[in-house]
Amino acid sequence: MHAPDFWDDQAQAQKVSTQYSRLKGRLEQYRSLVALVDDMDVLLELALEEGDADALPEDAVVELERVAREAARSLARFEEQRLFTGEFDGGDAVVSLHPGAGGTESQDWAEMLLRMYLRWAQRRGFEVELNEATEGDEAGIKSATFTVHGENAYGLLSAERGVHRLVRISPFDAASRRHTSFASLDVTPLVDEAVQVEIDDKDLRIETYRSSGAGGQHVNKTDSAVRITHIPTRTVVQCQNERSQIQNRETAMRMLRGKLLQLELERREQEMAREKGEQKEIGWGSQIRSYVLAPYTLVKDHRTGLEKGNVEAVLDGEIDEFIQEYLMQRASGKFRG
Repeated sequence: MHAPDFWDDQAQAQKVSTQYSRLKGRLEQYRSLVALVDDMDVLLELALEEGDADALPEDAVVELERVAREAARSLARFEEQRLFTGEFDGGDAVVSLHPGAGGTESQDWAEMLLRMYLRWAQRRGFEVELNEATEGDEAGIKSATFTVHGENAYGLLSAERGVHRLVRISPFDAASRRHTSFASLDVTPLVDEAVQVEIDDKDLRIETYRSSGAGGQHVNKTDSAVRITHIPTRTVVQCQNERSQIQNRETAMRMLRGKLLQLELERREQEMAREKGEQKEIGWGSQIRSYVLAPYTLVKDHRTGLEKGNVEAVLDGEIDEFIQEYLMQRASGKFRG
């Protein structure tokens, strides 16, 4: 990076800089963990000098518990690292949300999920770009796509791919009846041009439209938003957050390459499973988790069996336990998917 010609190739320089930042961050996490363990050693030595751990002052006990919790979280992150073995697990991810049938109910649920994942990404220290969001007819969203930049973003978010189910007393029902809503989450790796994905221009339908935004000064007055359809696979991507139509098209093409690559990877997995005689479900459309707000409160992952009673905390972005449990069970071979 100190070479005089380092920035001559902007694209390559950006890749190296990103890799450097991620490796530096991992080293800093390790040093922080070592410091936490050292702090625990000092506190425990104090207890031994007194001859009895119960002799520790209350404030020292509180501090020891705090340091232990922080060290456990940091260690869990390192344990998480070894679970990523896929070619694209360590890279960025493109996430798309779509409501299921049910109109306003499902559109509102999709927006709740969007907020959950944005809050989760913020907690993890990831950078997020909202590529497009189409507002619902009365509330919520009809669709949303966002890109998450950060170490292992794709590996983590791929654990969330599938259908999410919400049960609640509807705020849109005058009779206050209980409703069930569904929304699907799709995750693909963000790949660059170095990854070869064959796309024939004749297979593409490219449309432009006016970006929909928050209104006022944020409304784009030109038809700069881009929607690209890959006709053979019926894969659709769209982008509207960039400043120009050209930039939106470039971003949309990167998203399309990722989606087509994901489809190819899944096709290969299915073929390998058939050769081995396995009944393997990739799980694009499978229901993975239920969020129940009435008549009781519970979040349950149907793949791992993990349950959490604090639904509000989960919807506020605390989903790491669900992701880690899924990754651990998958790595141990307890289930396939």
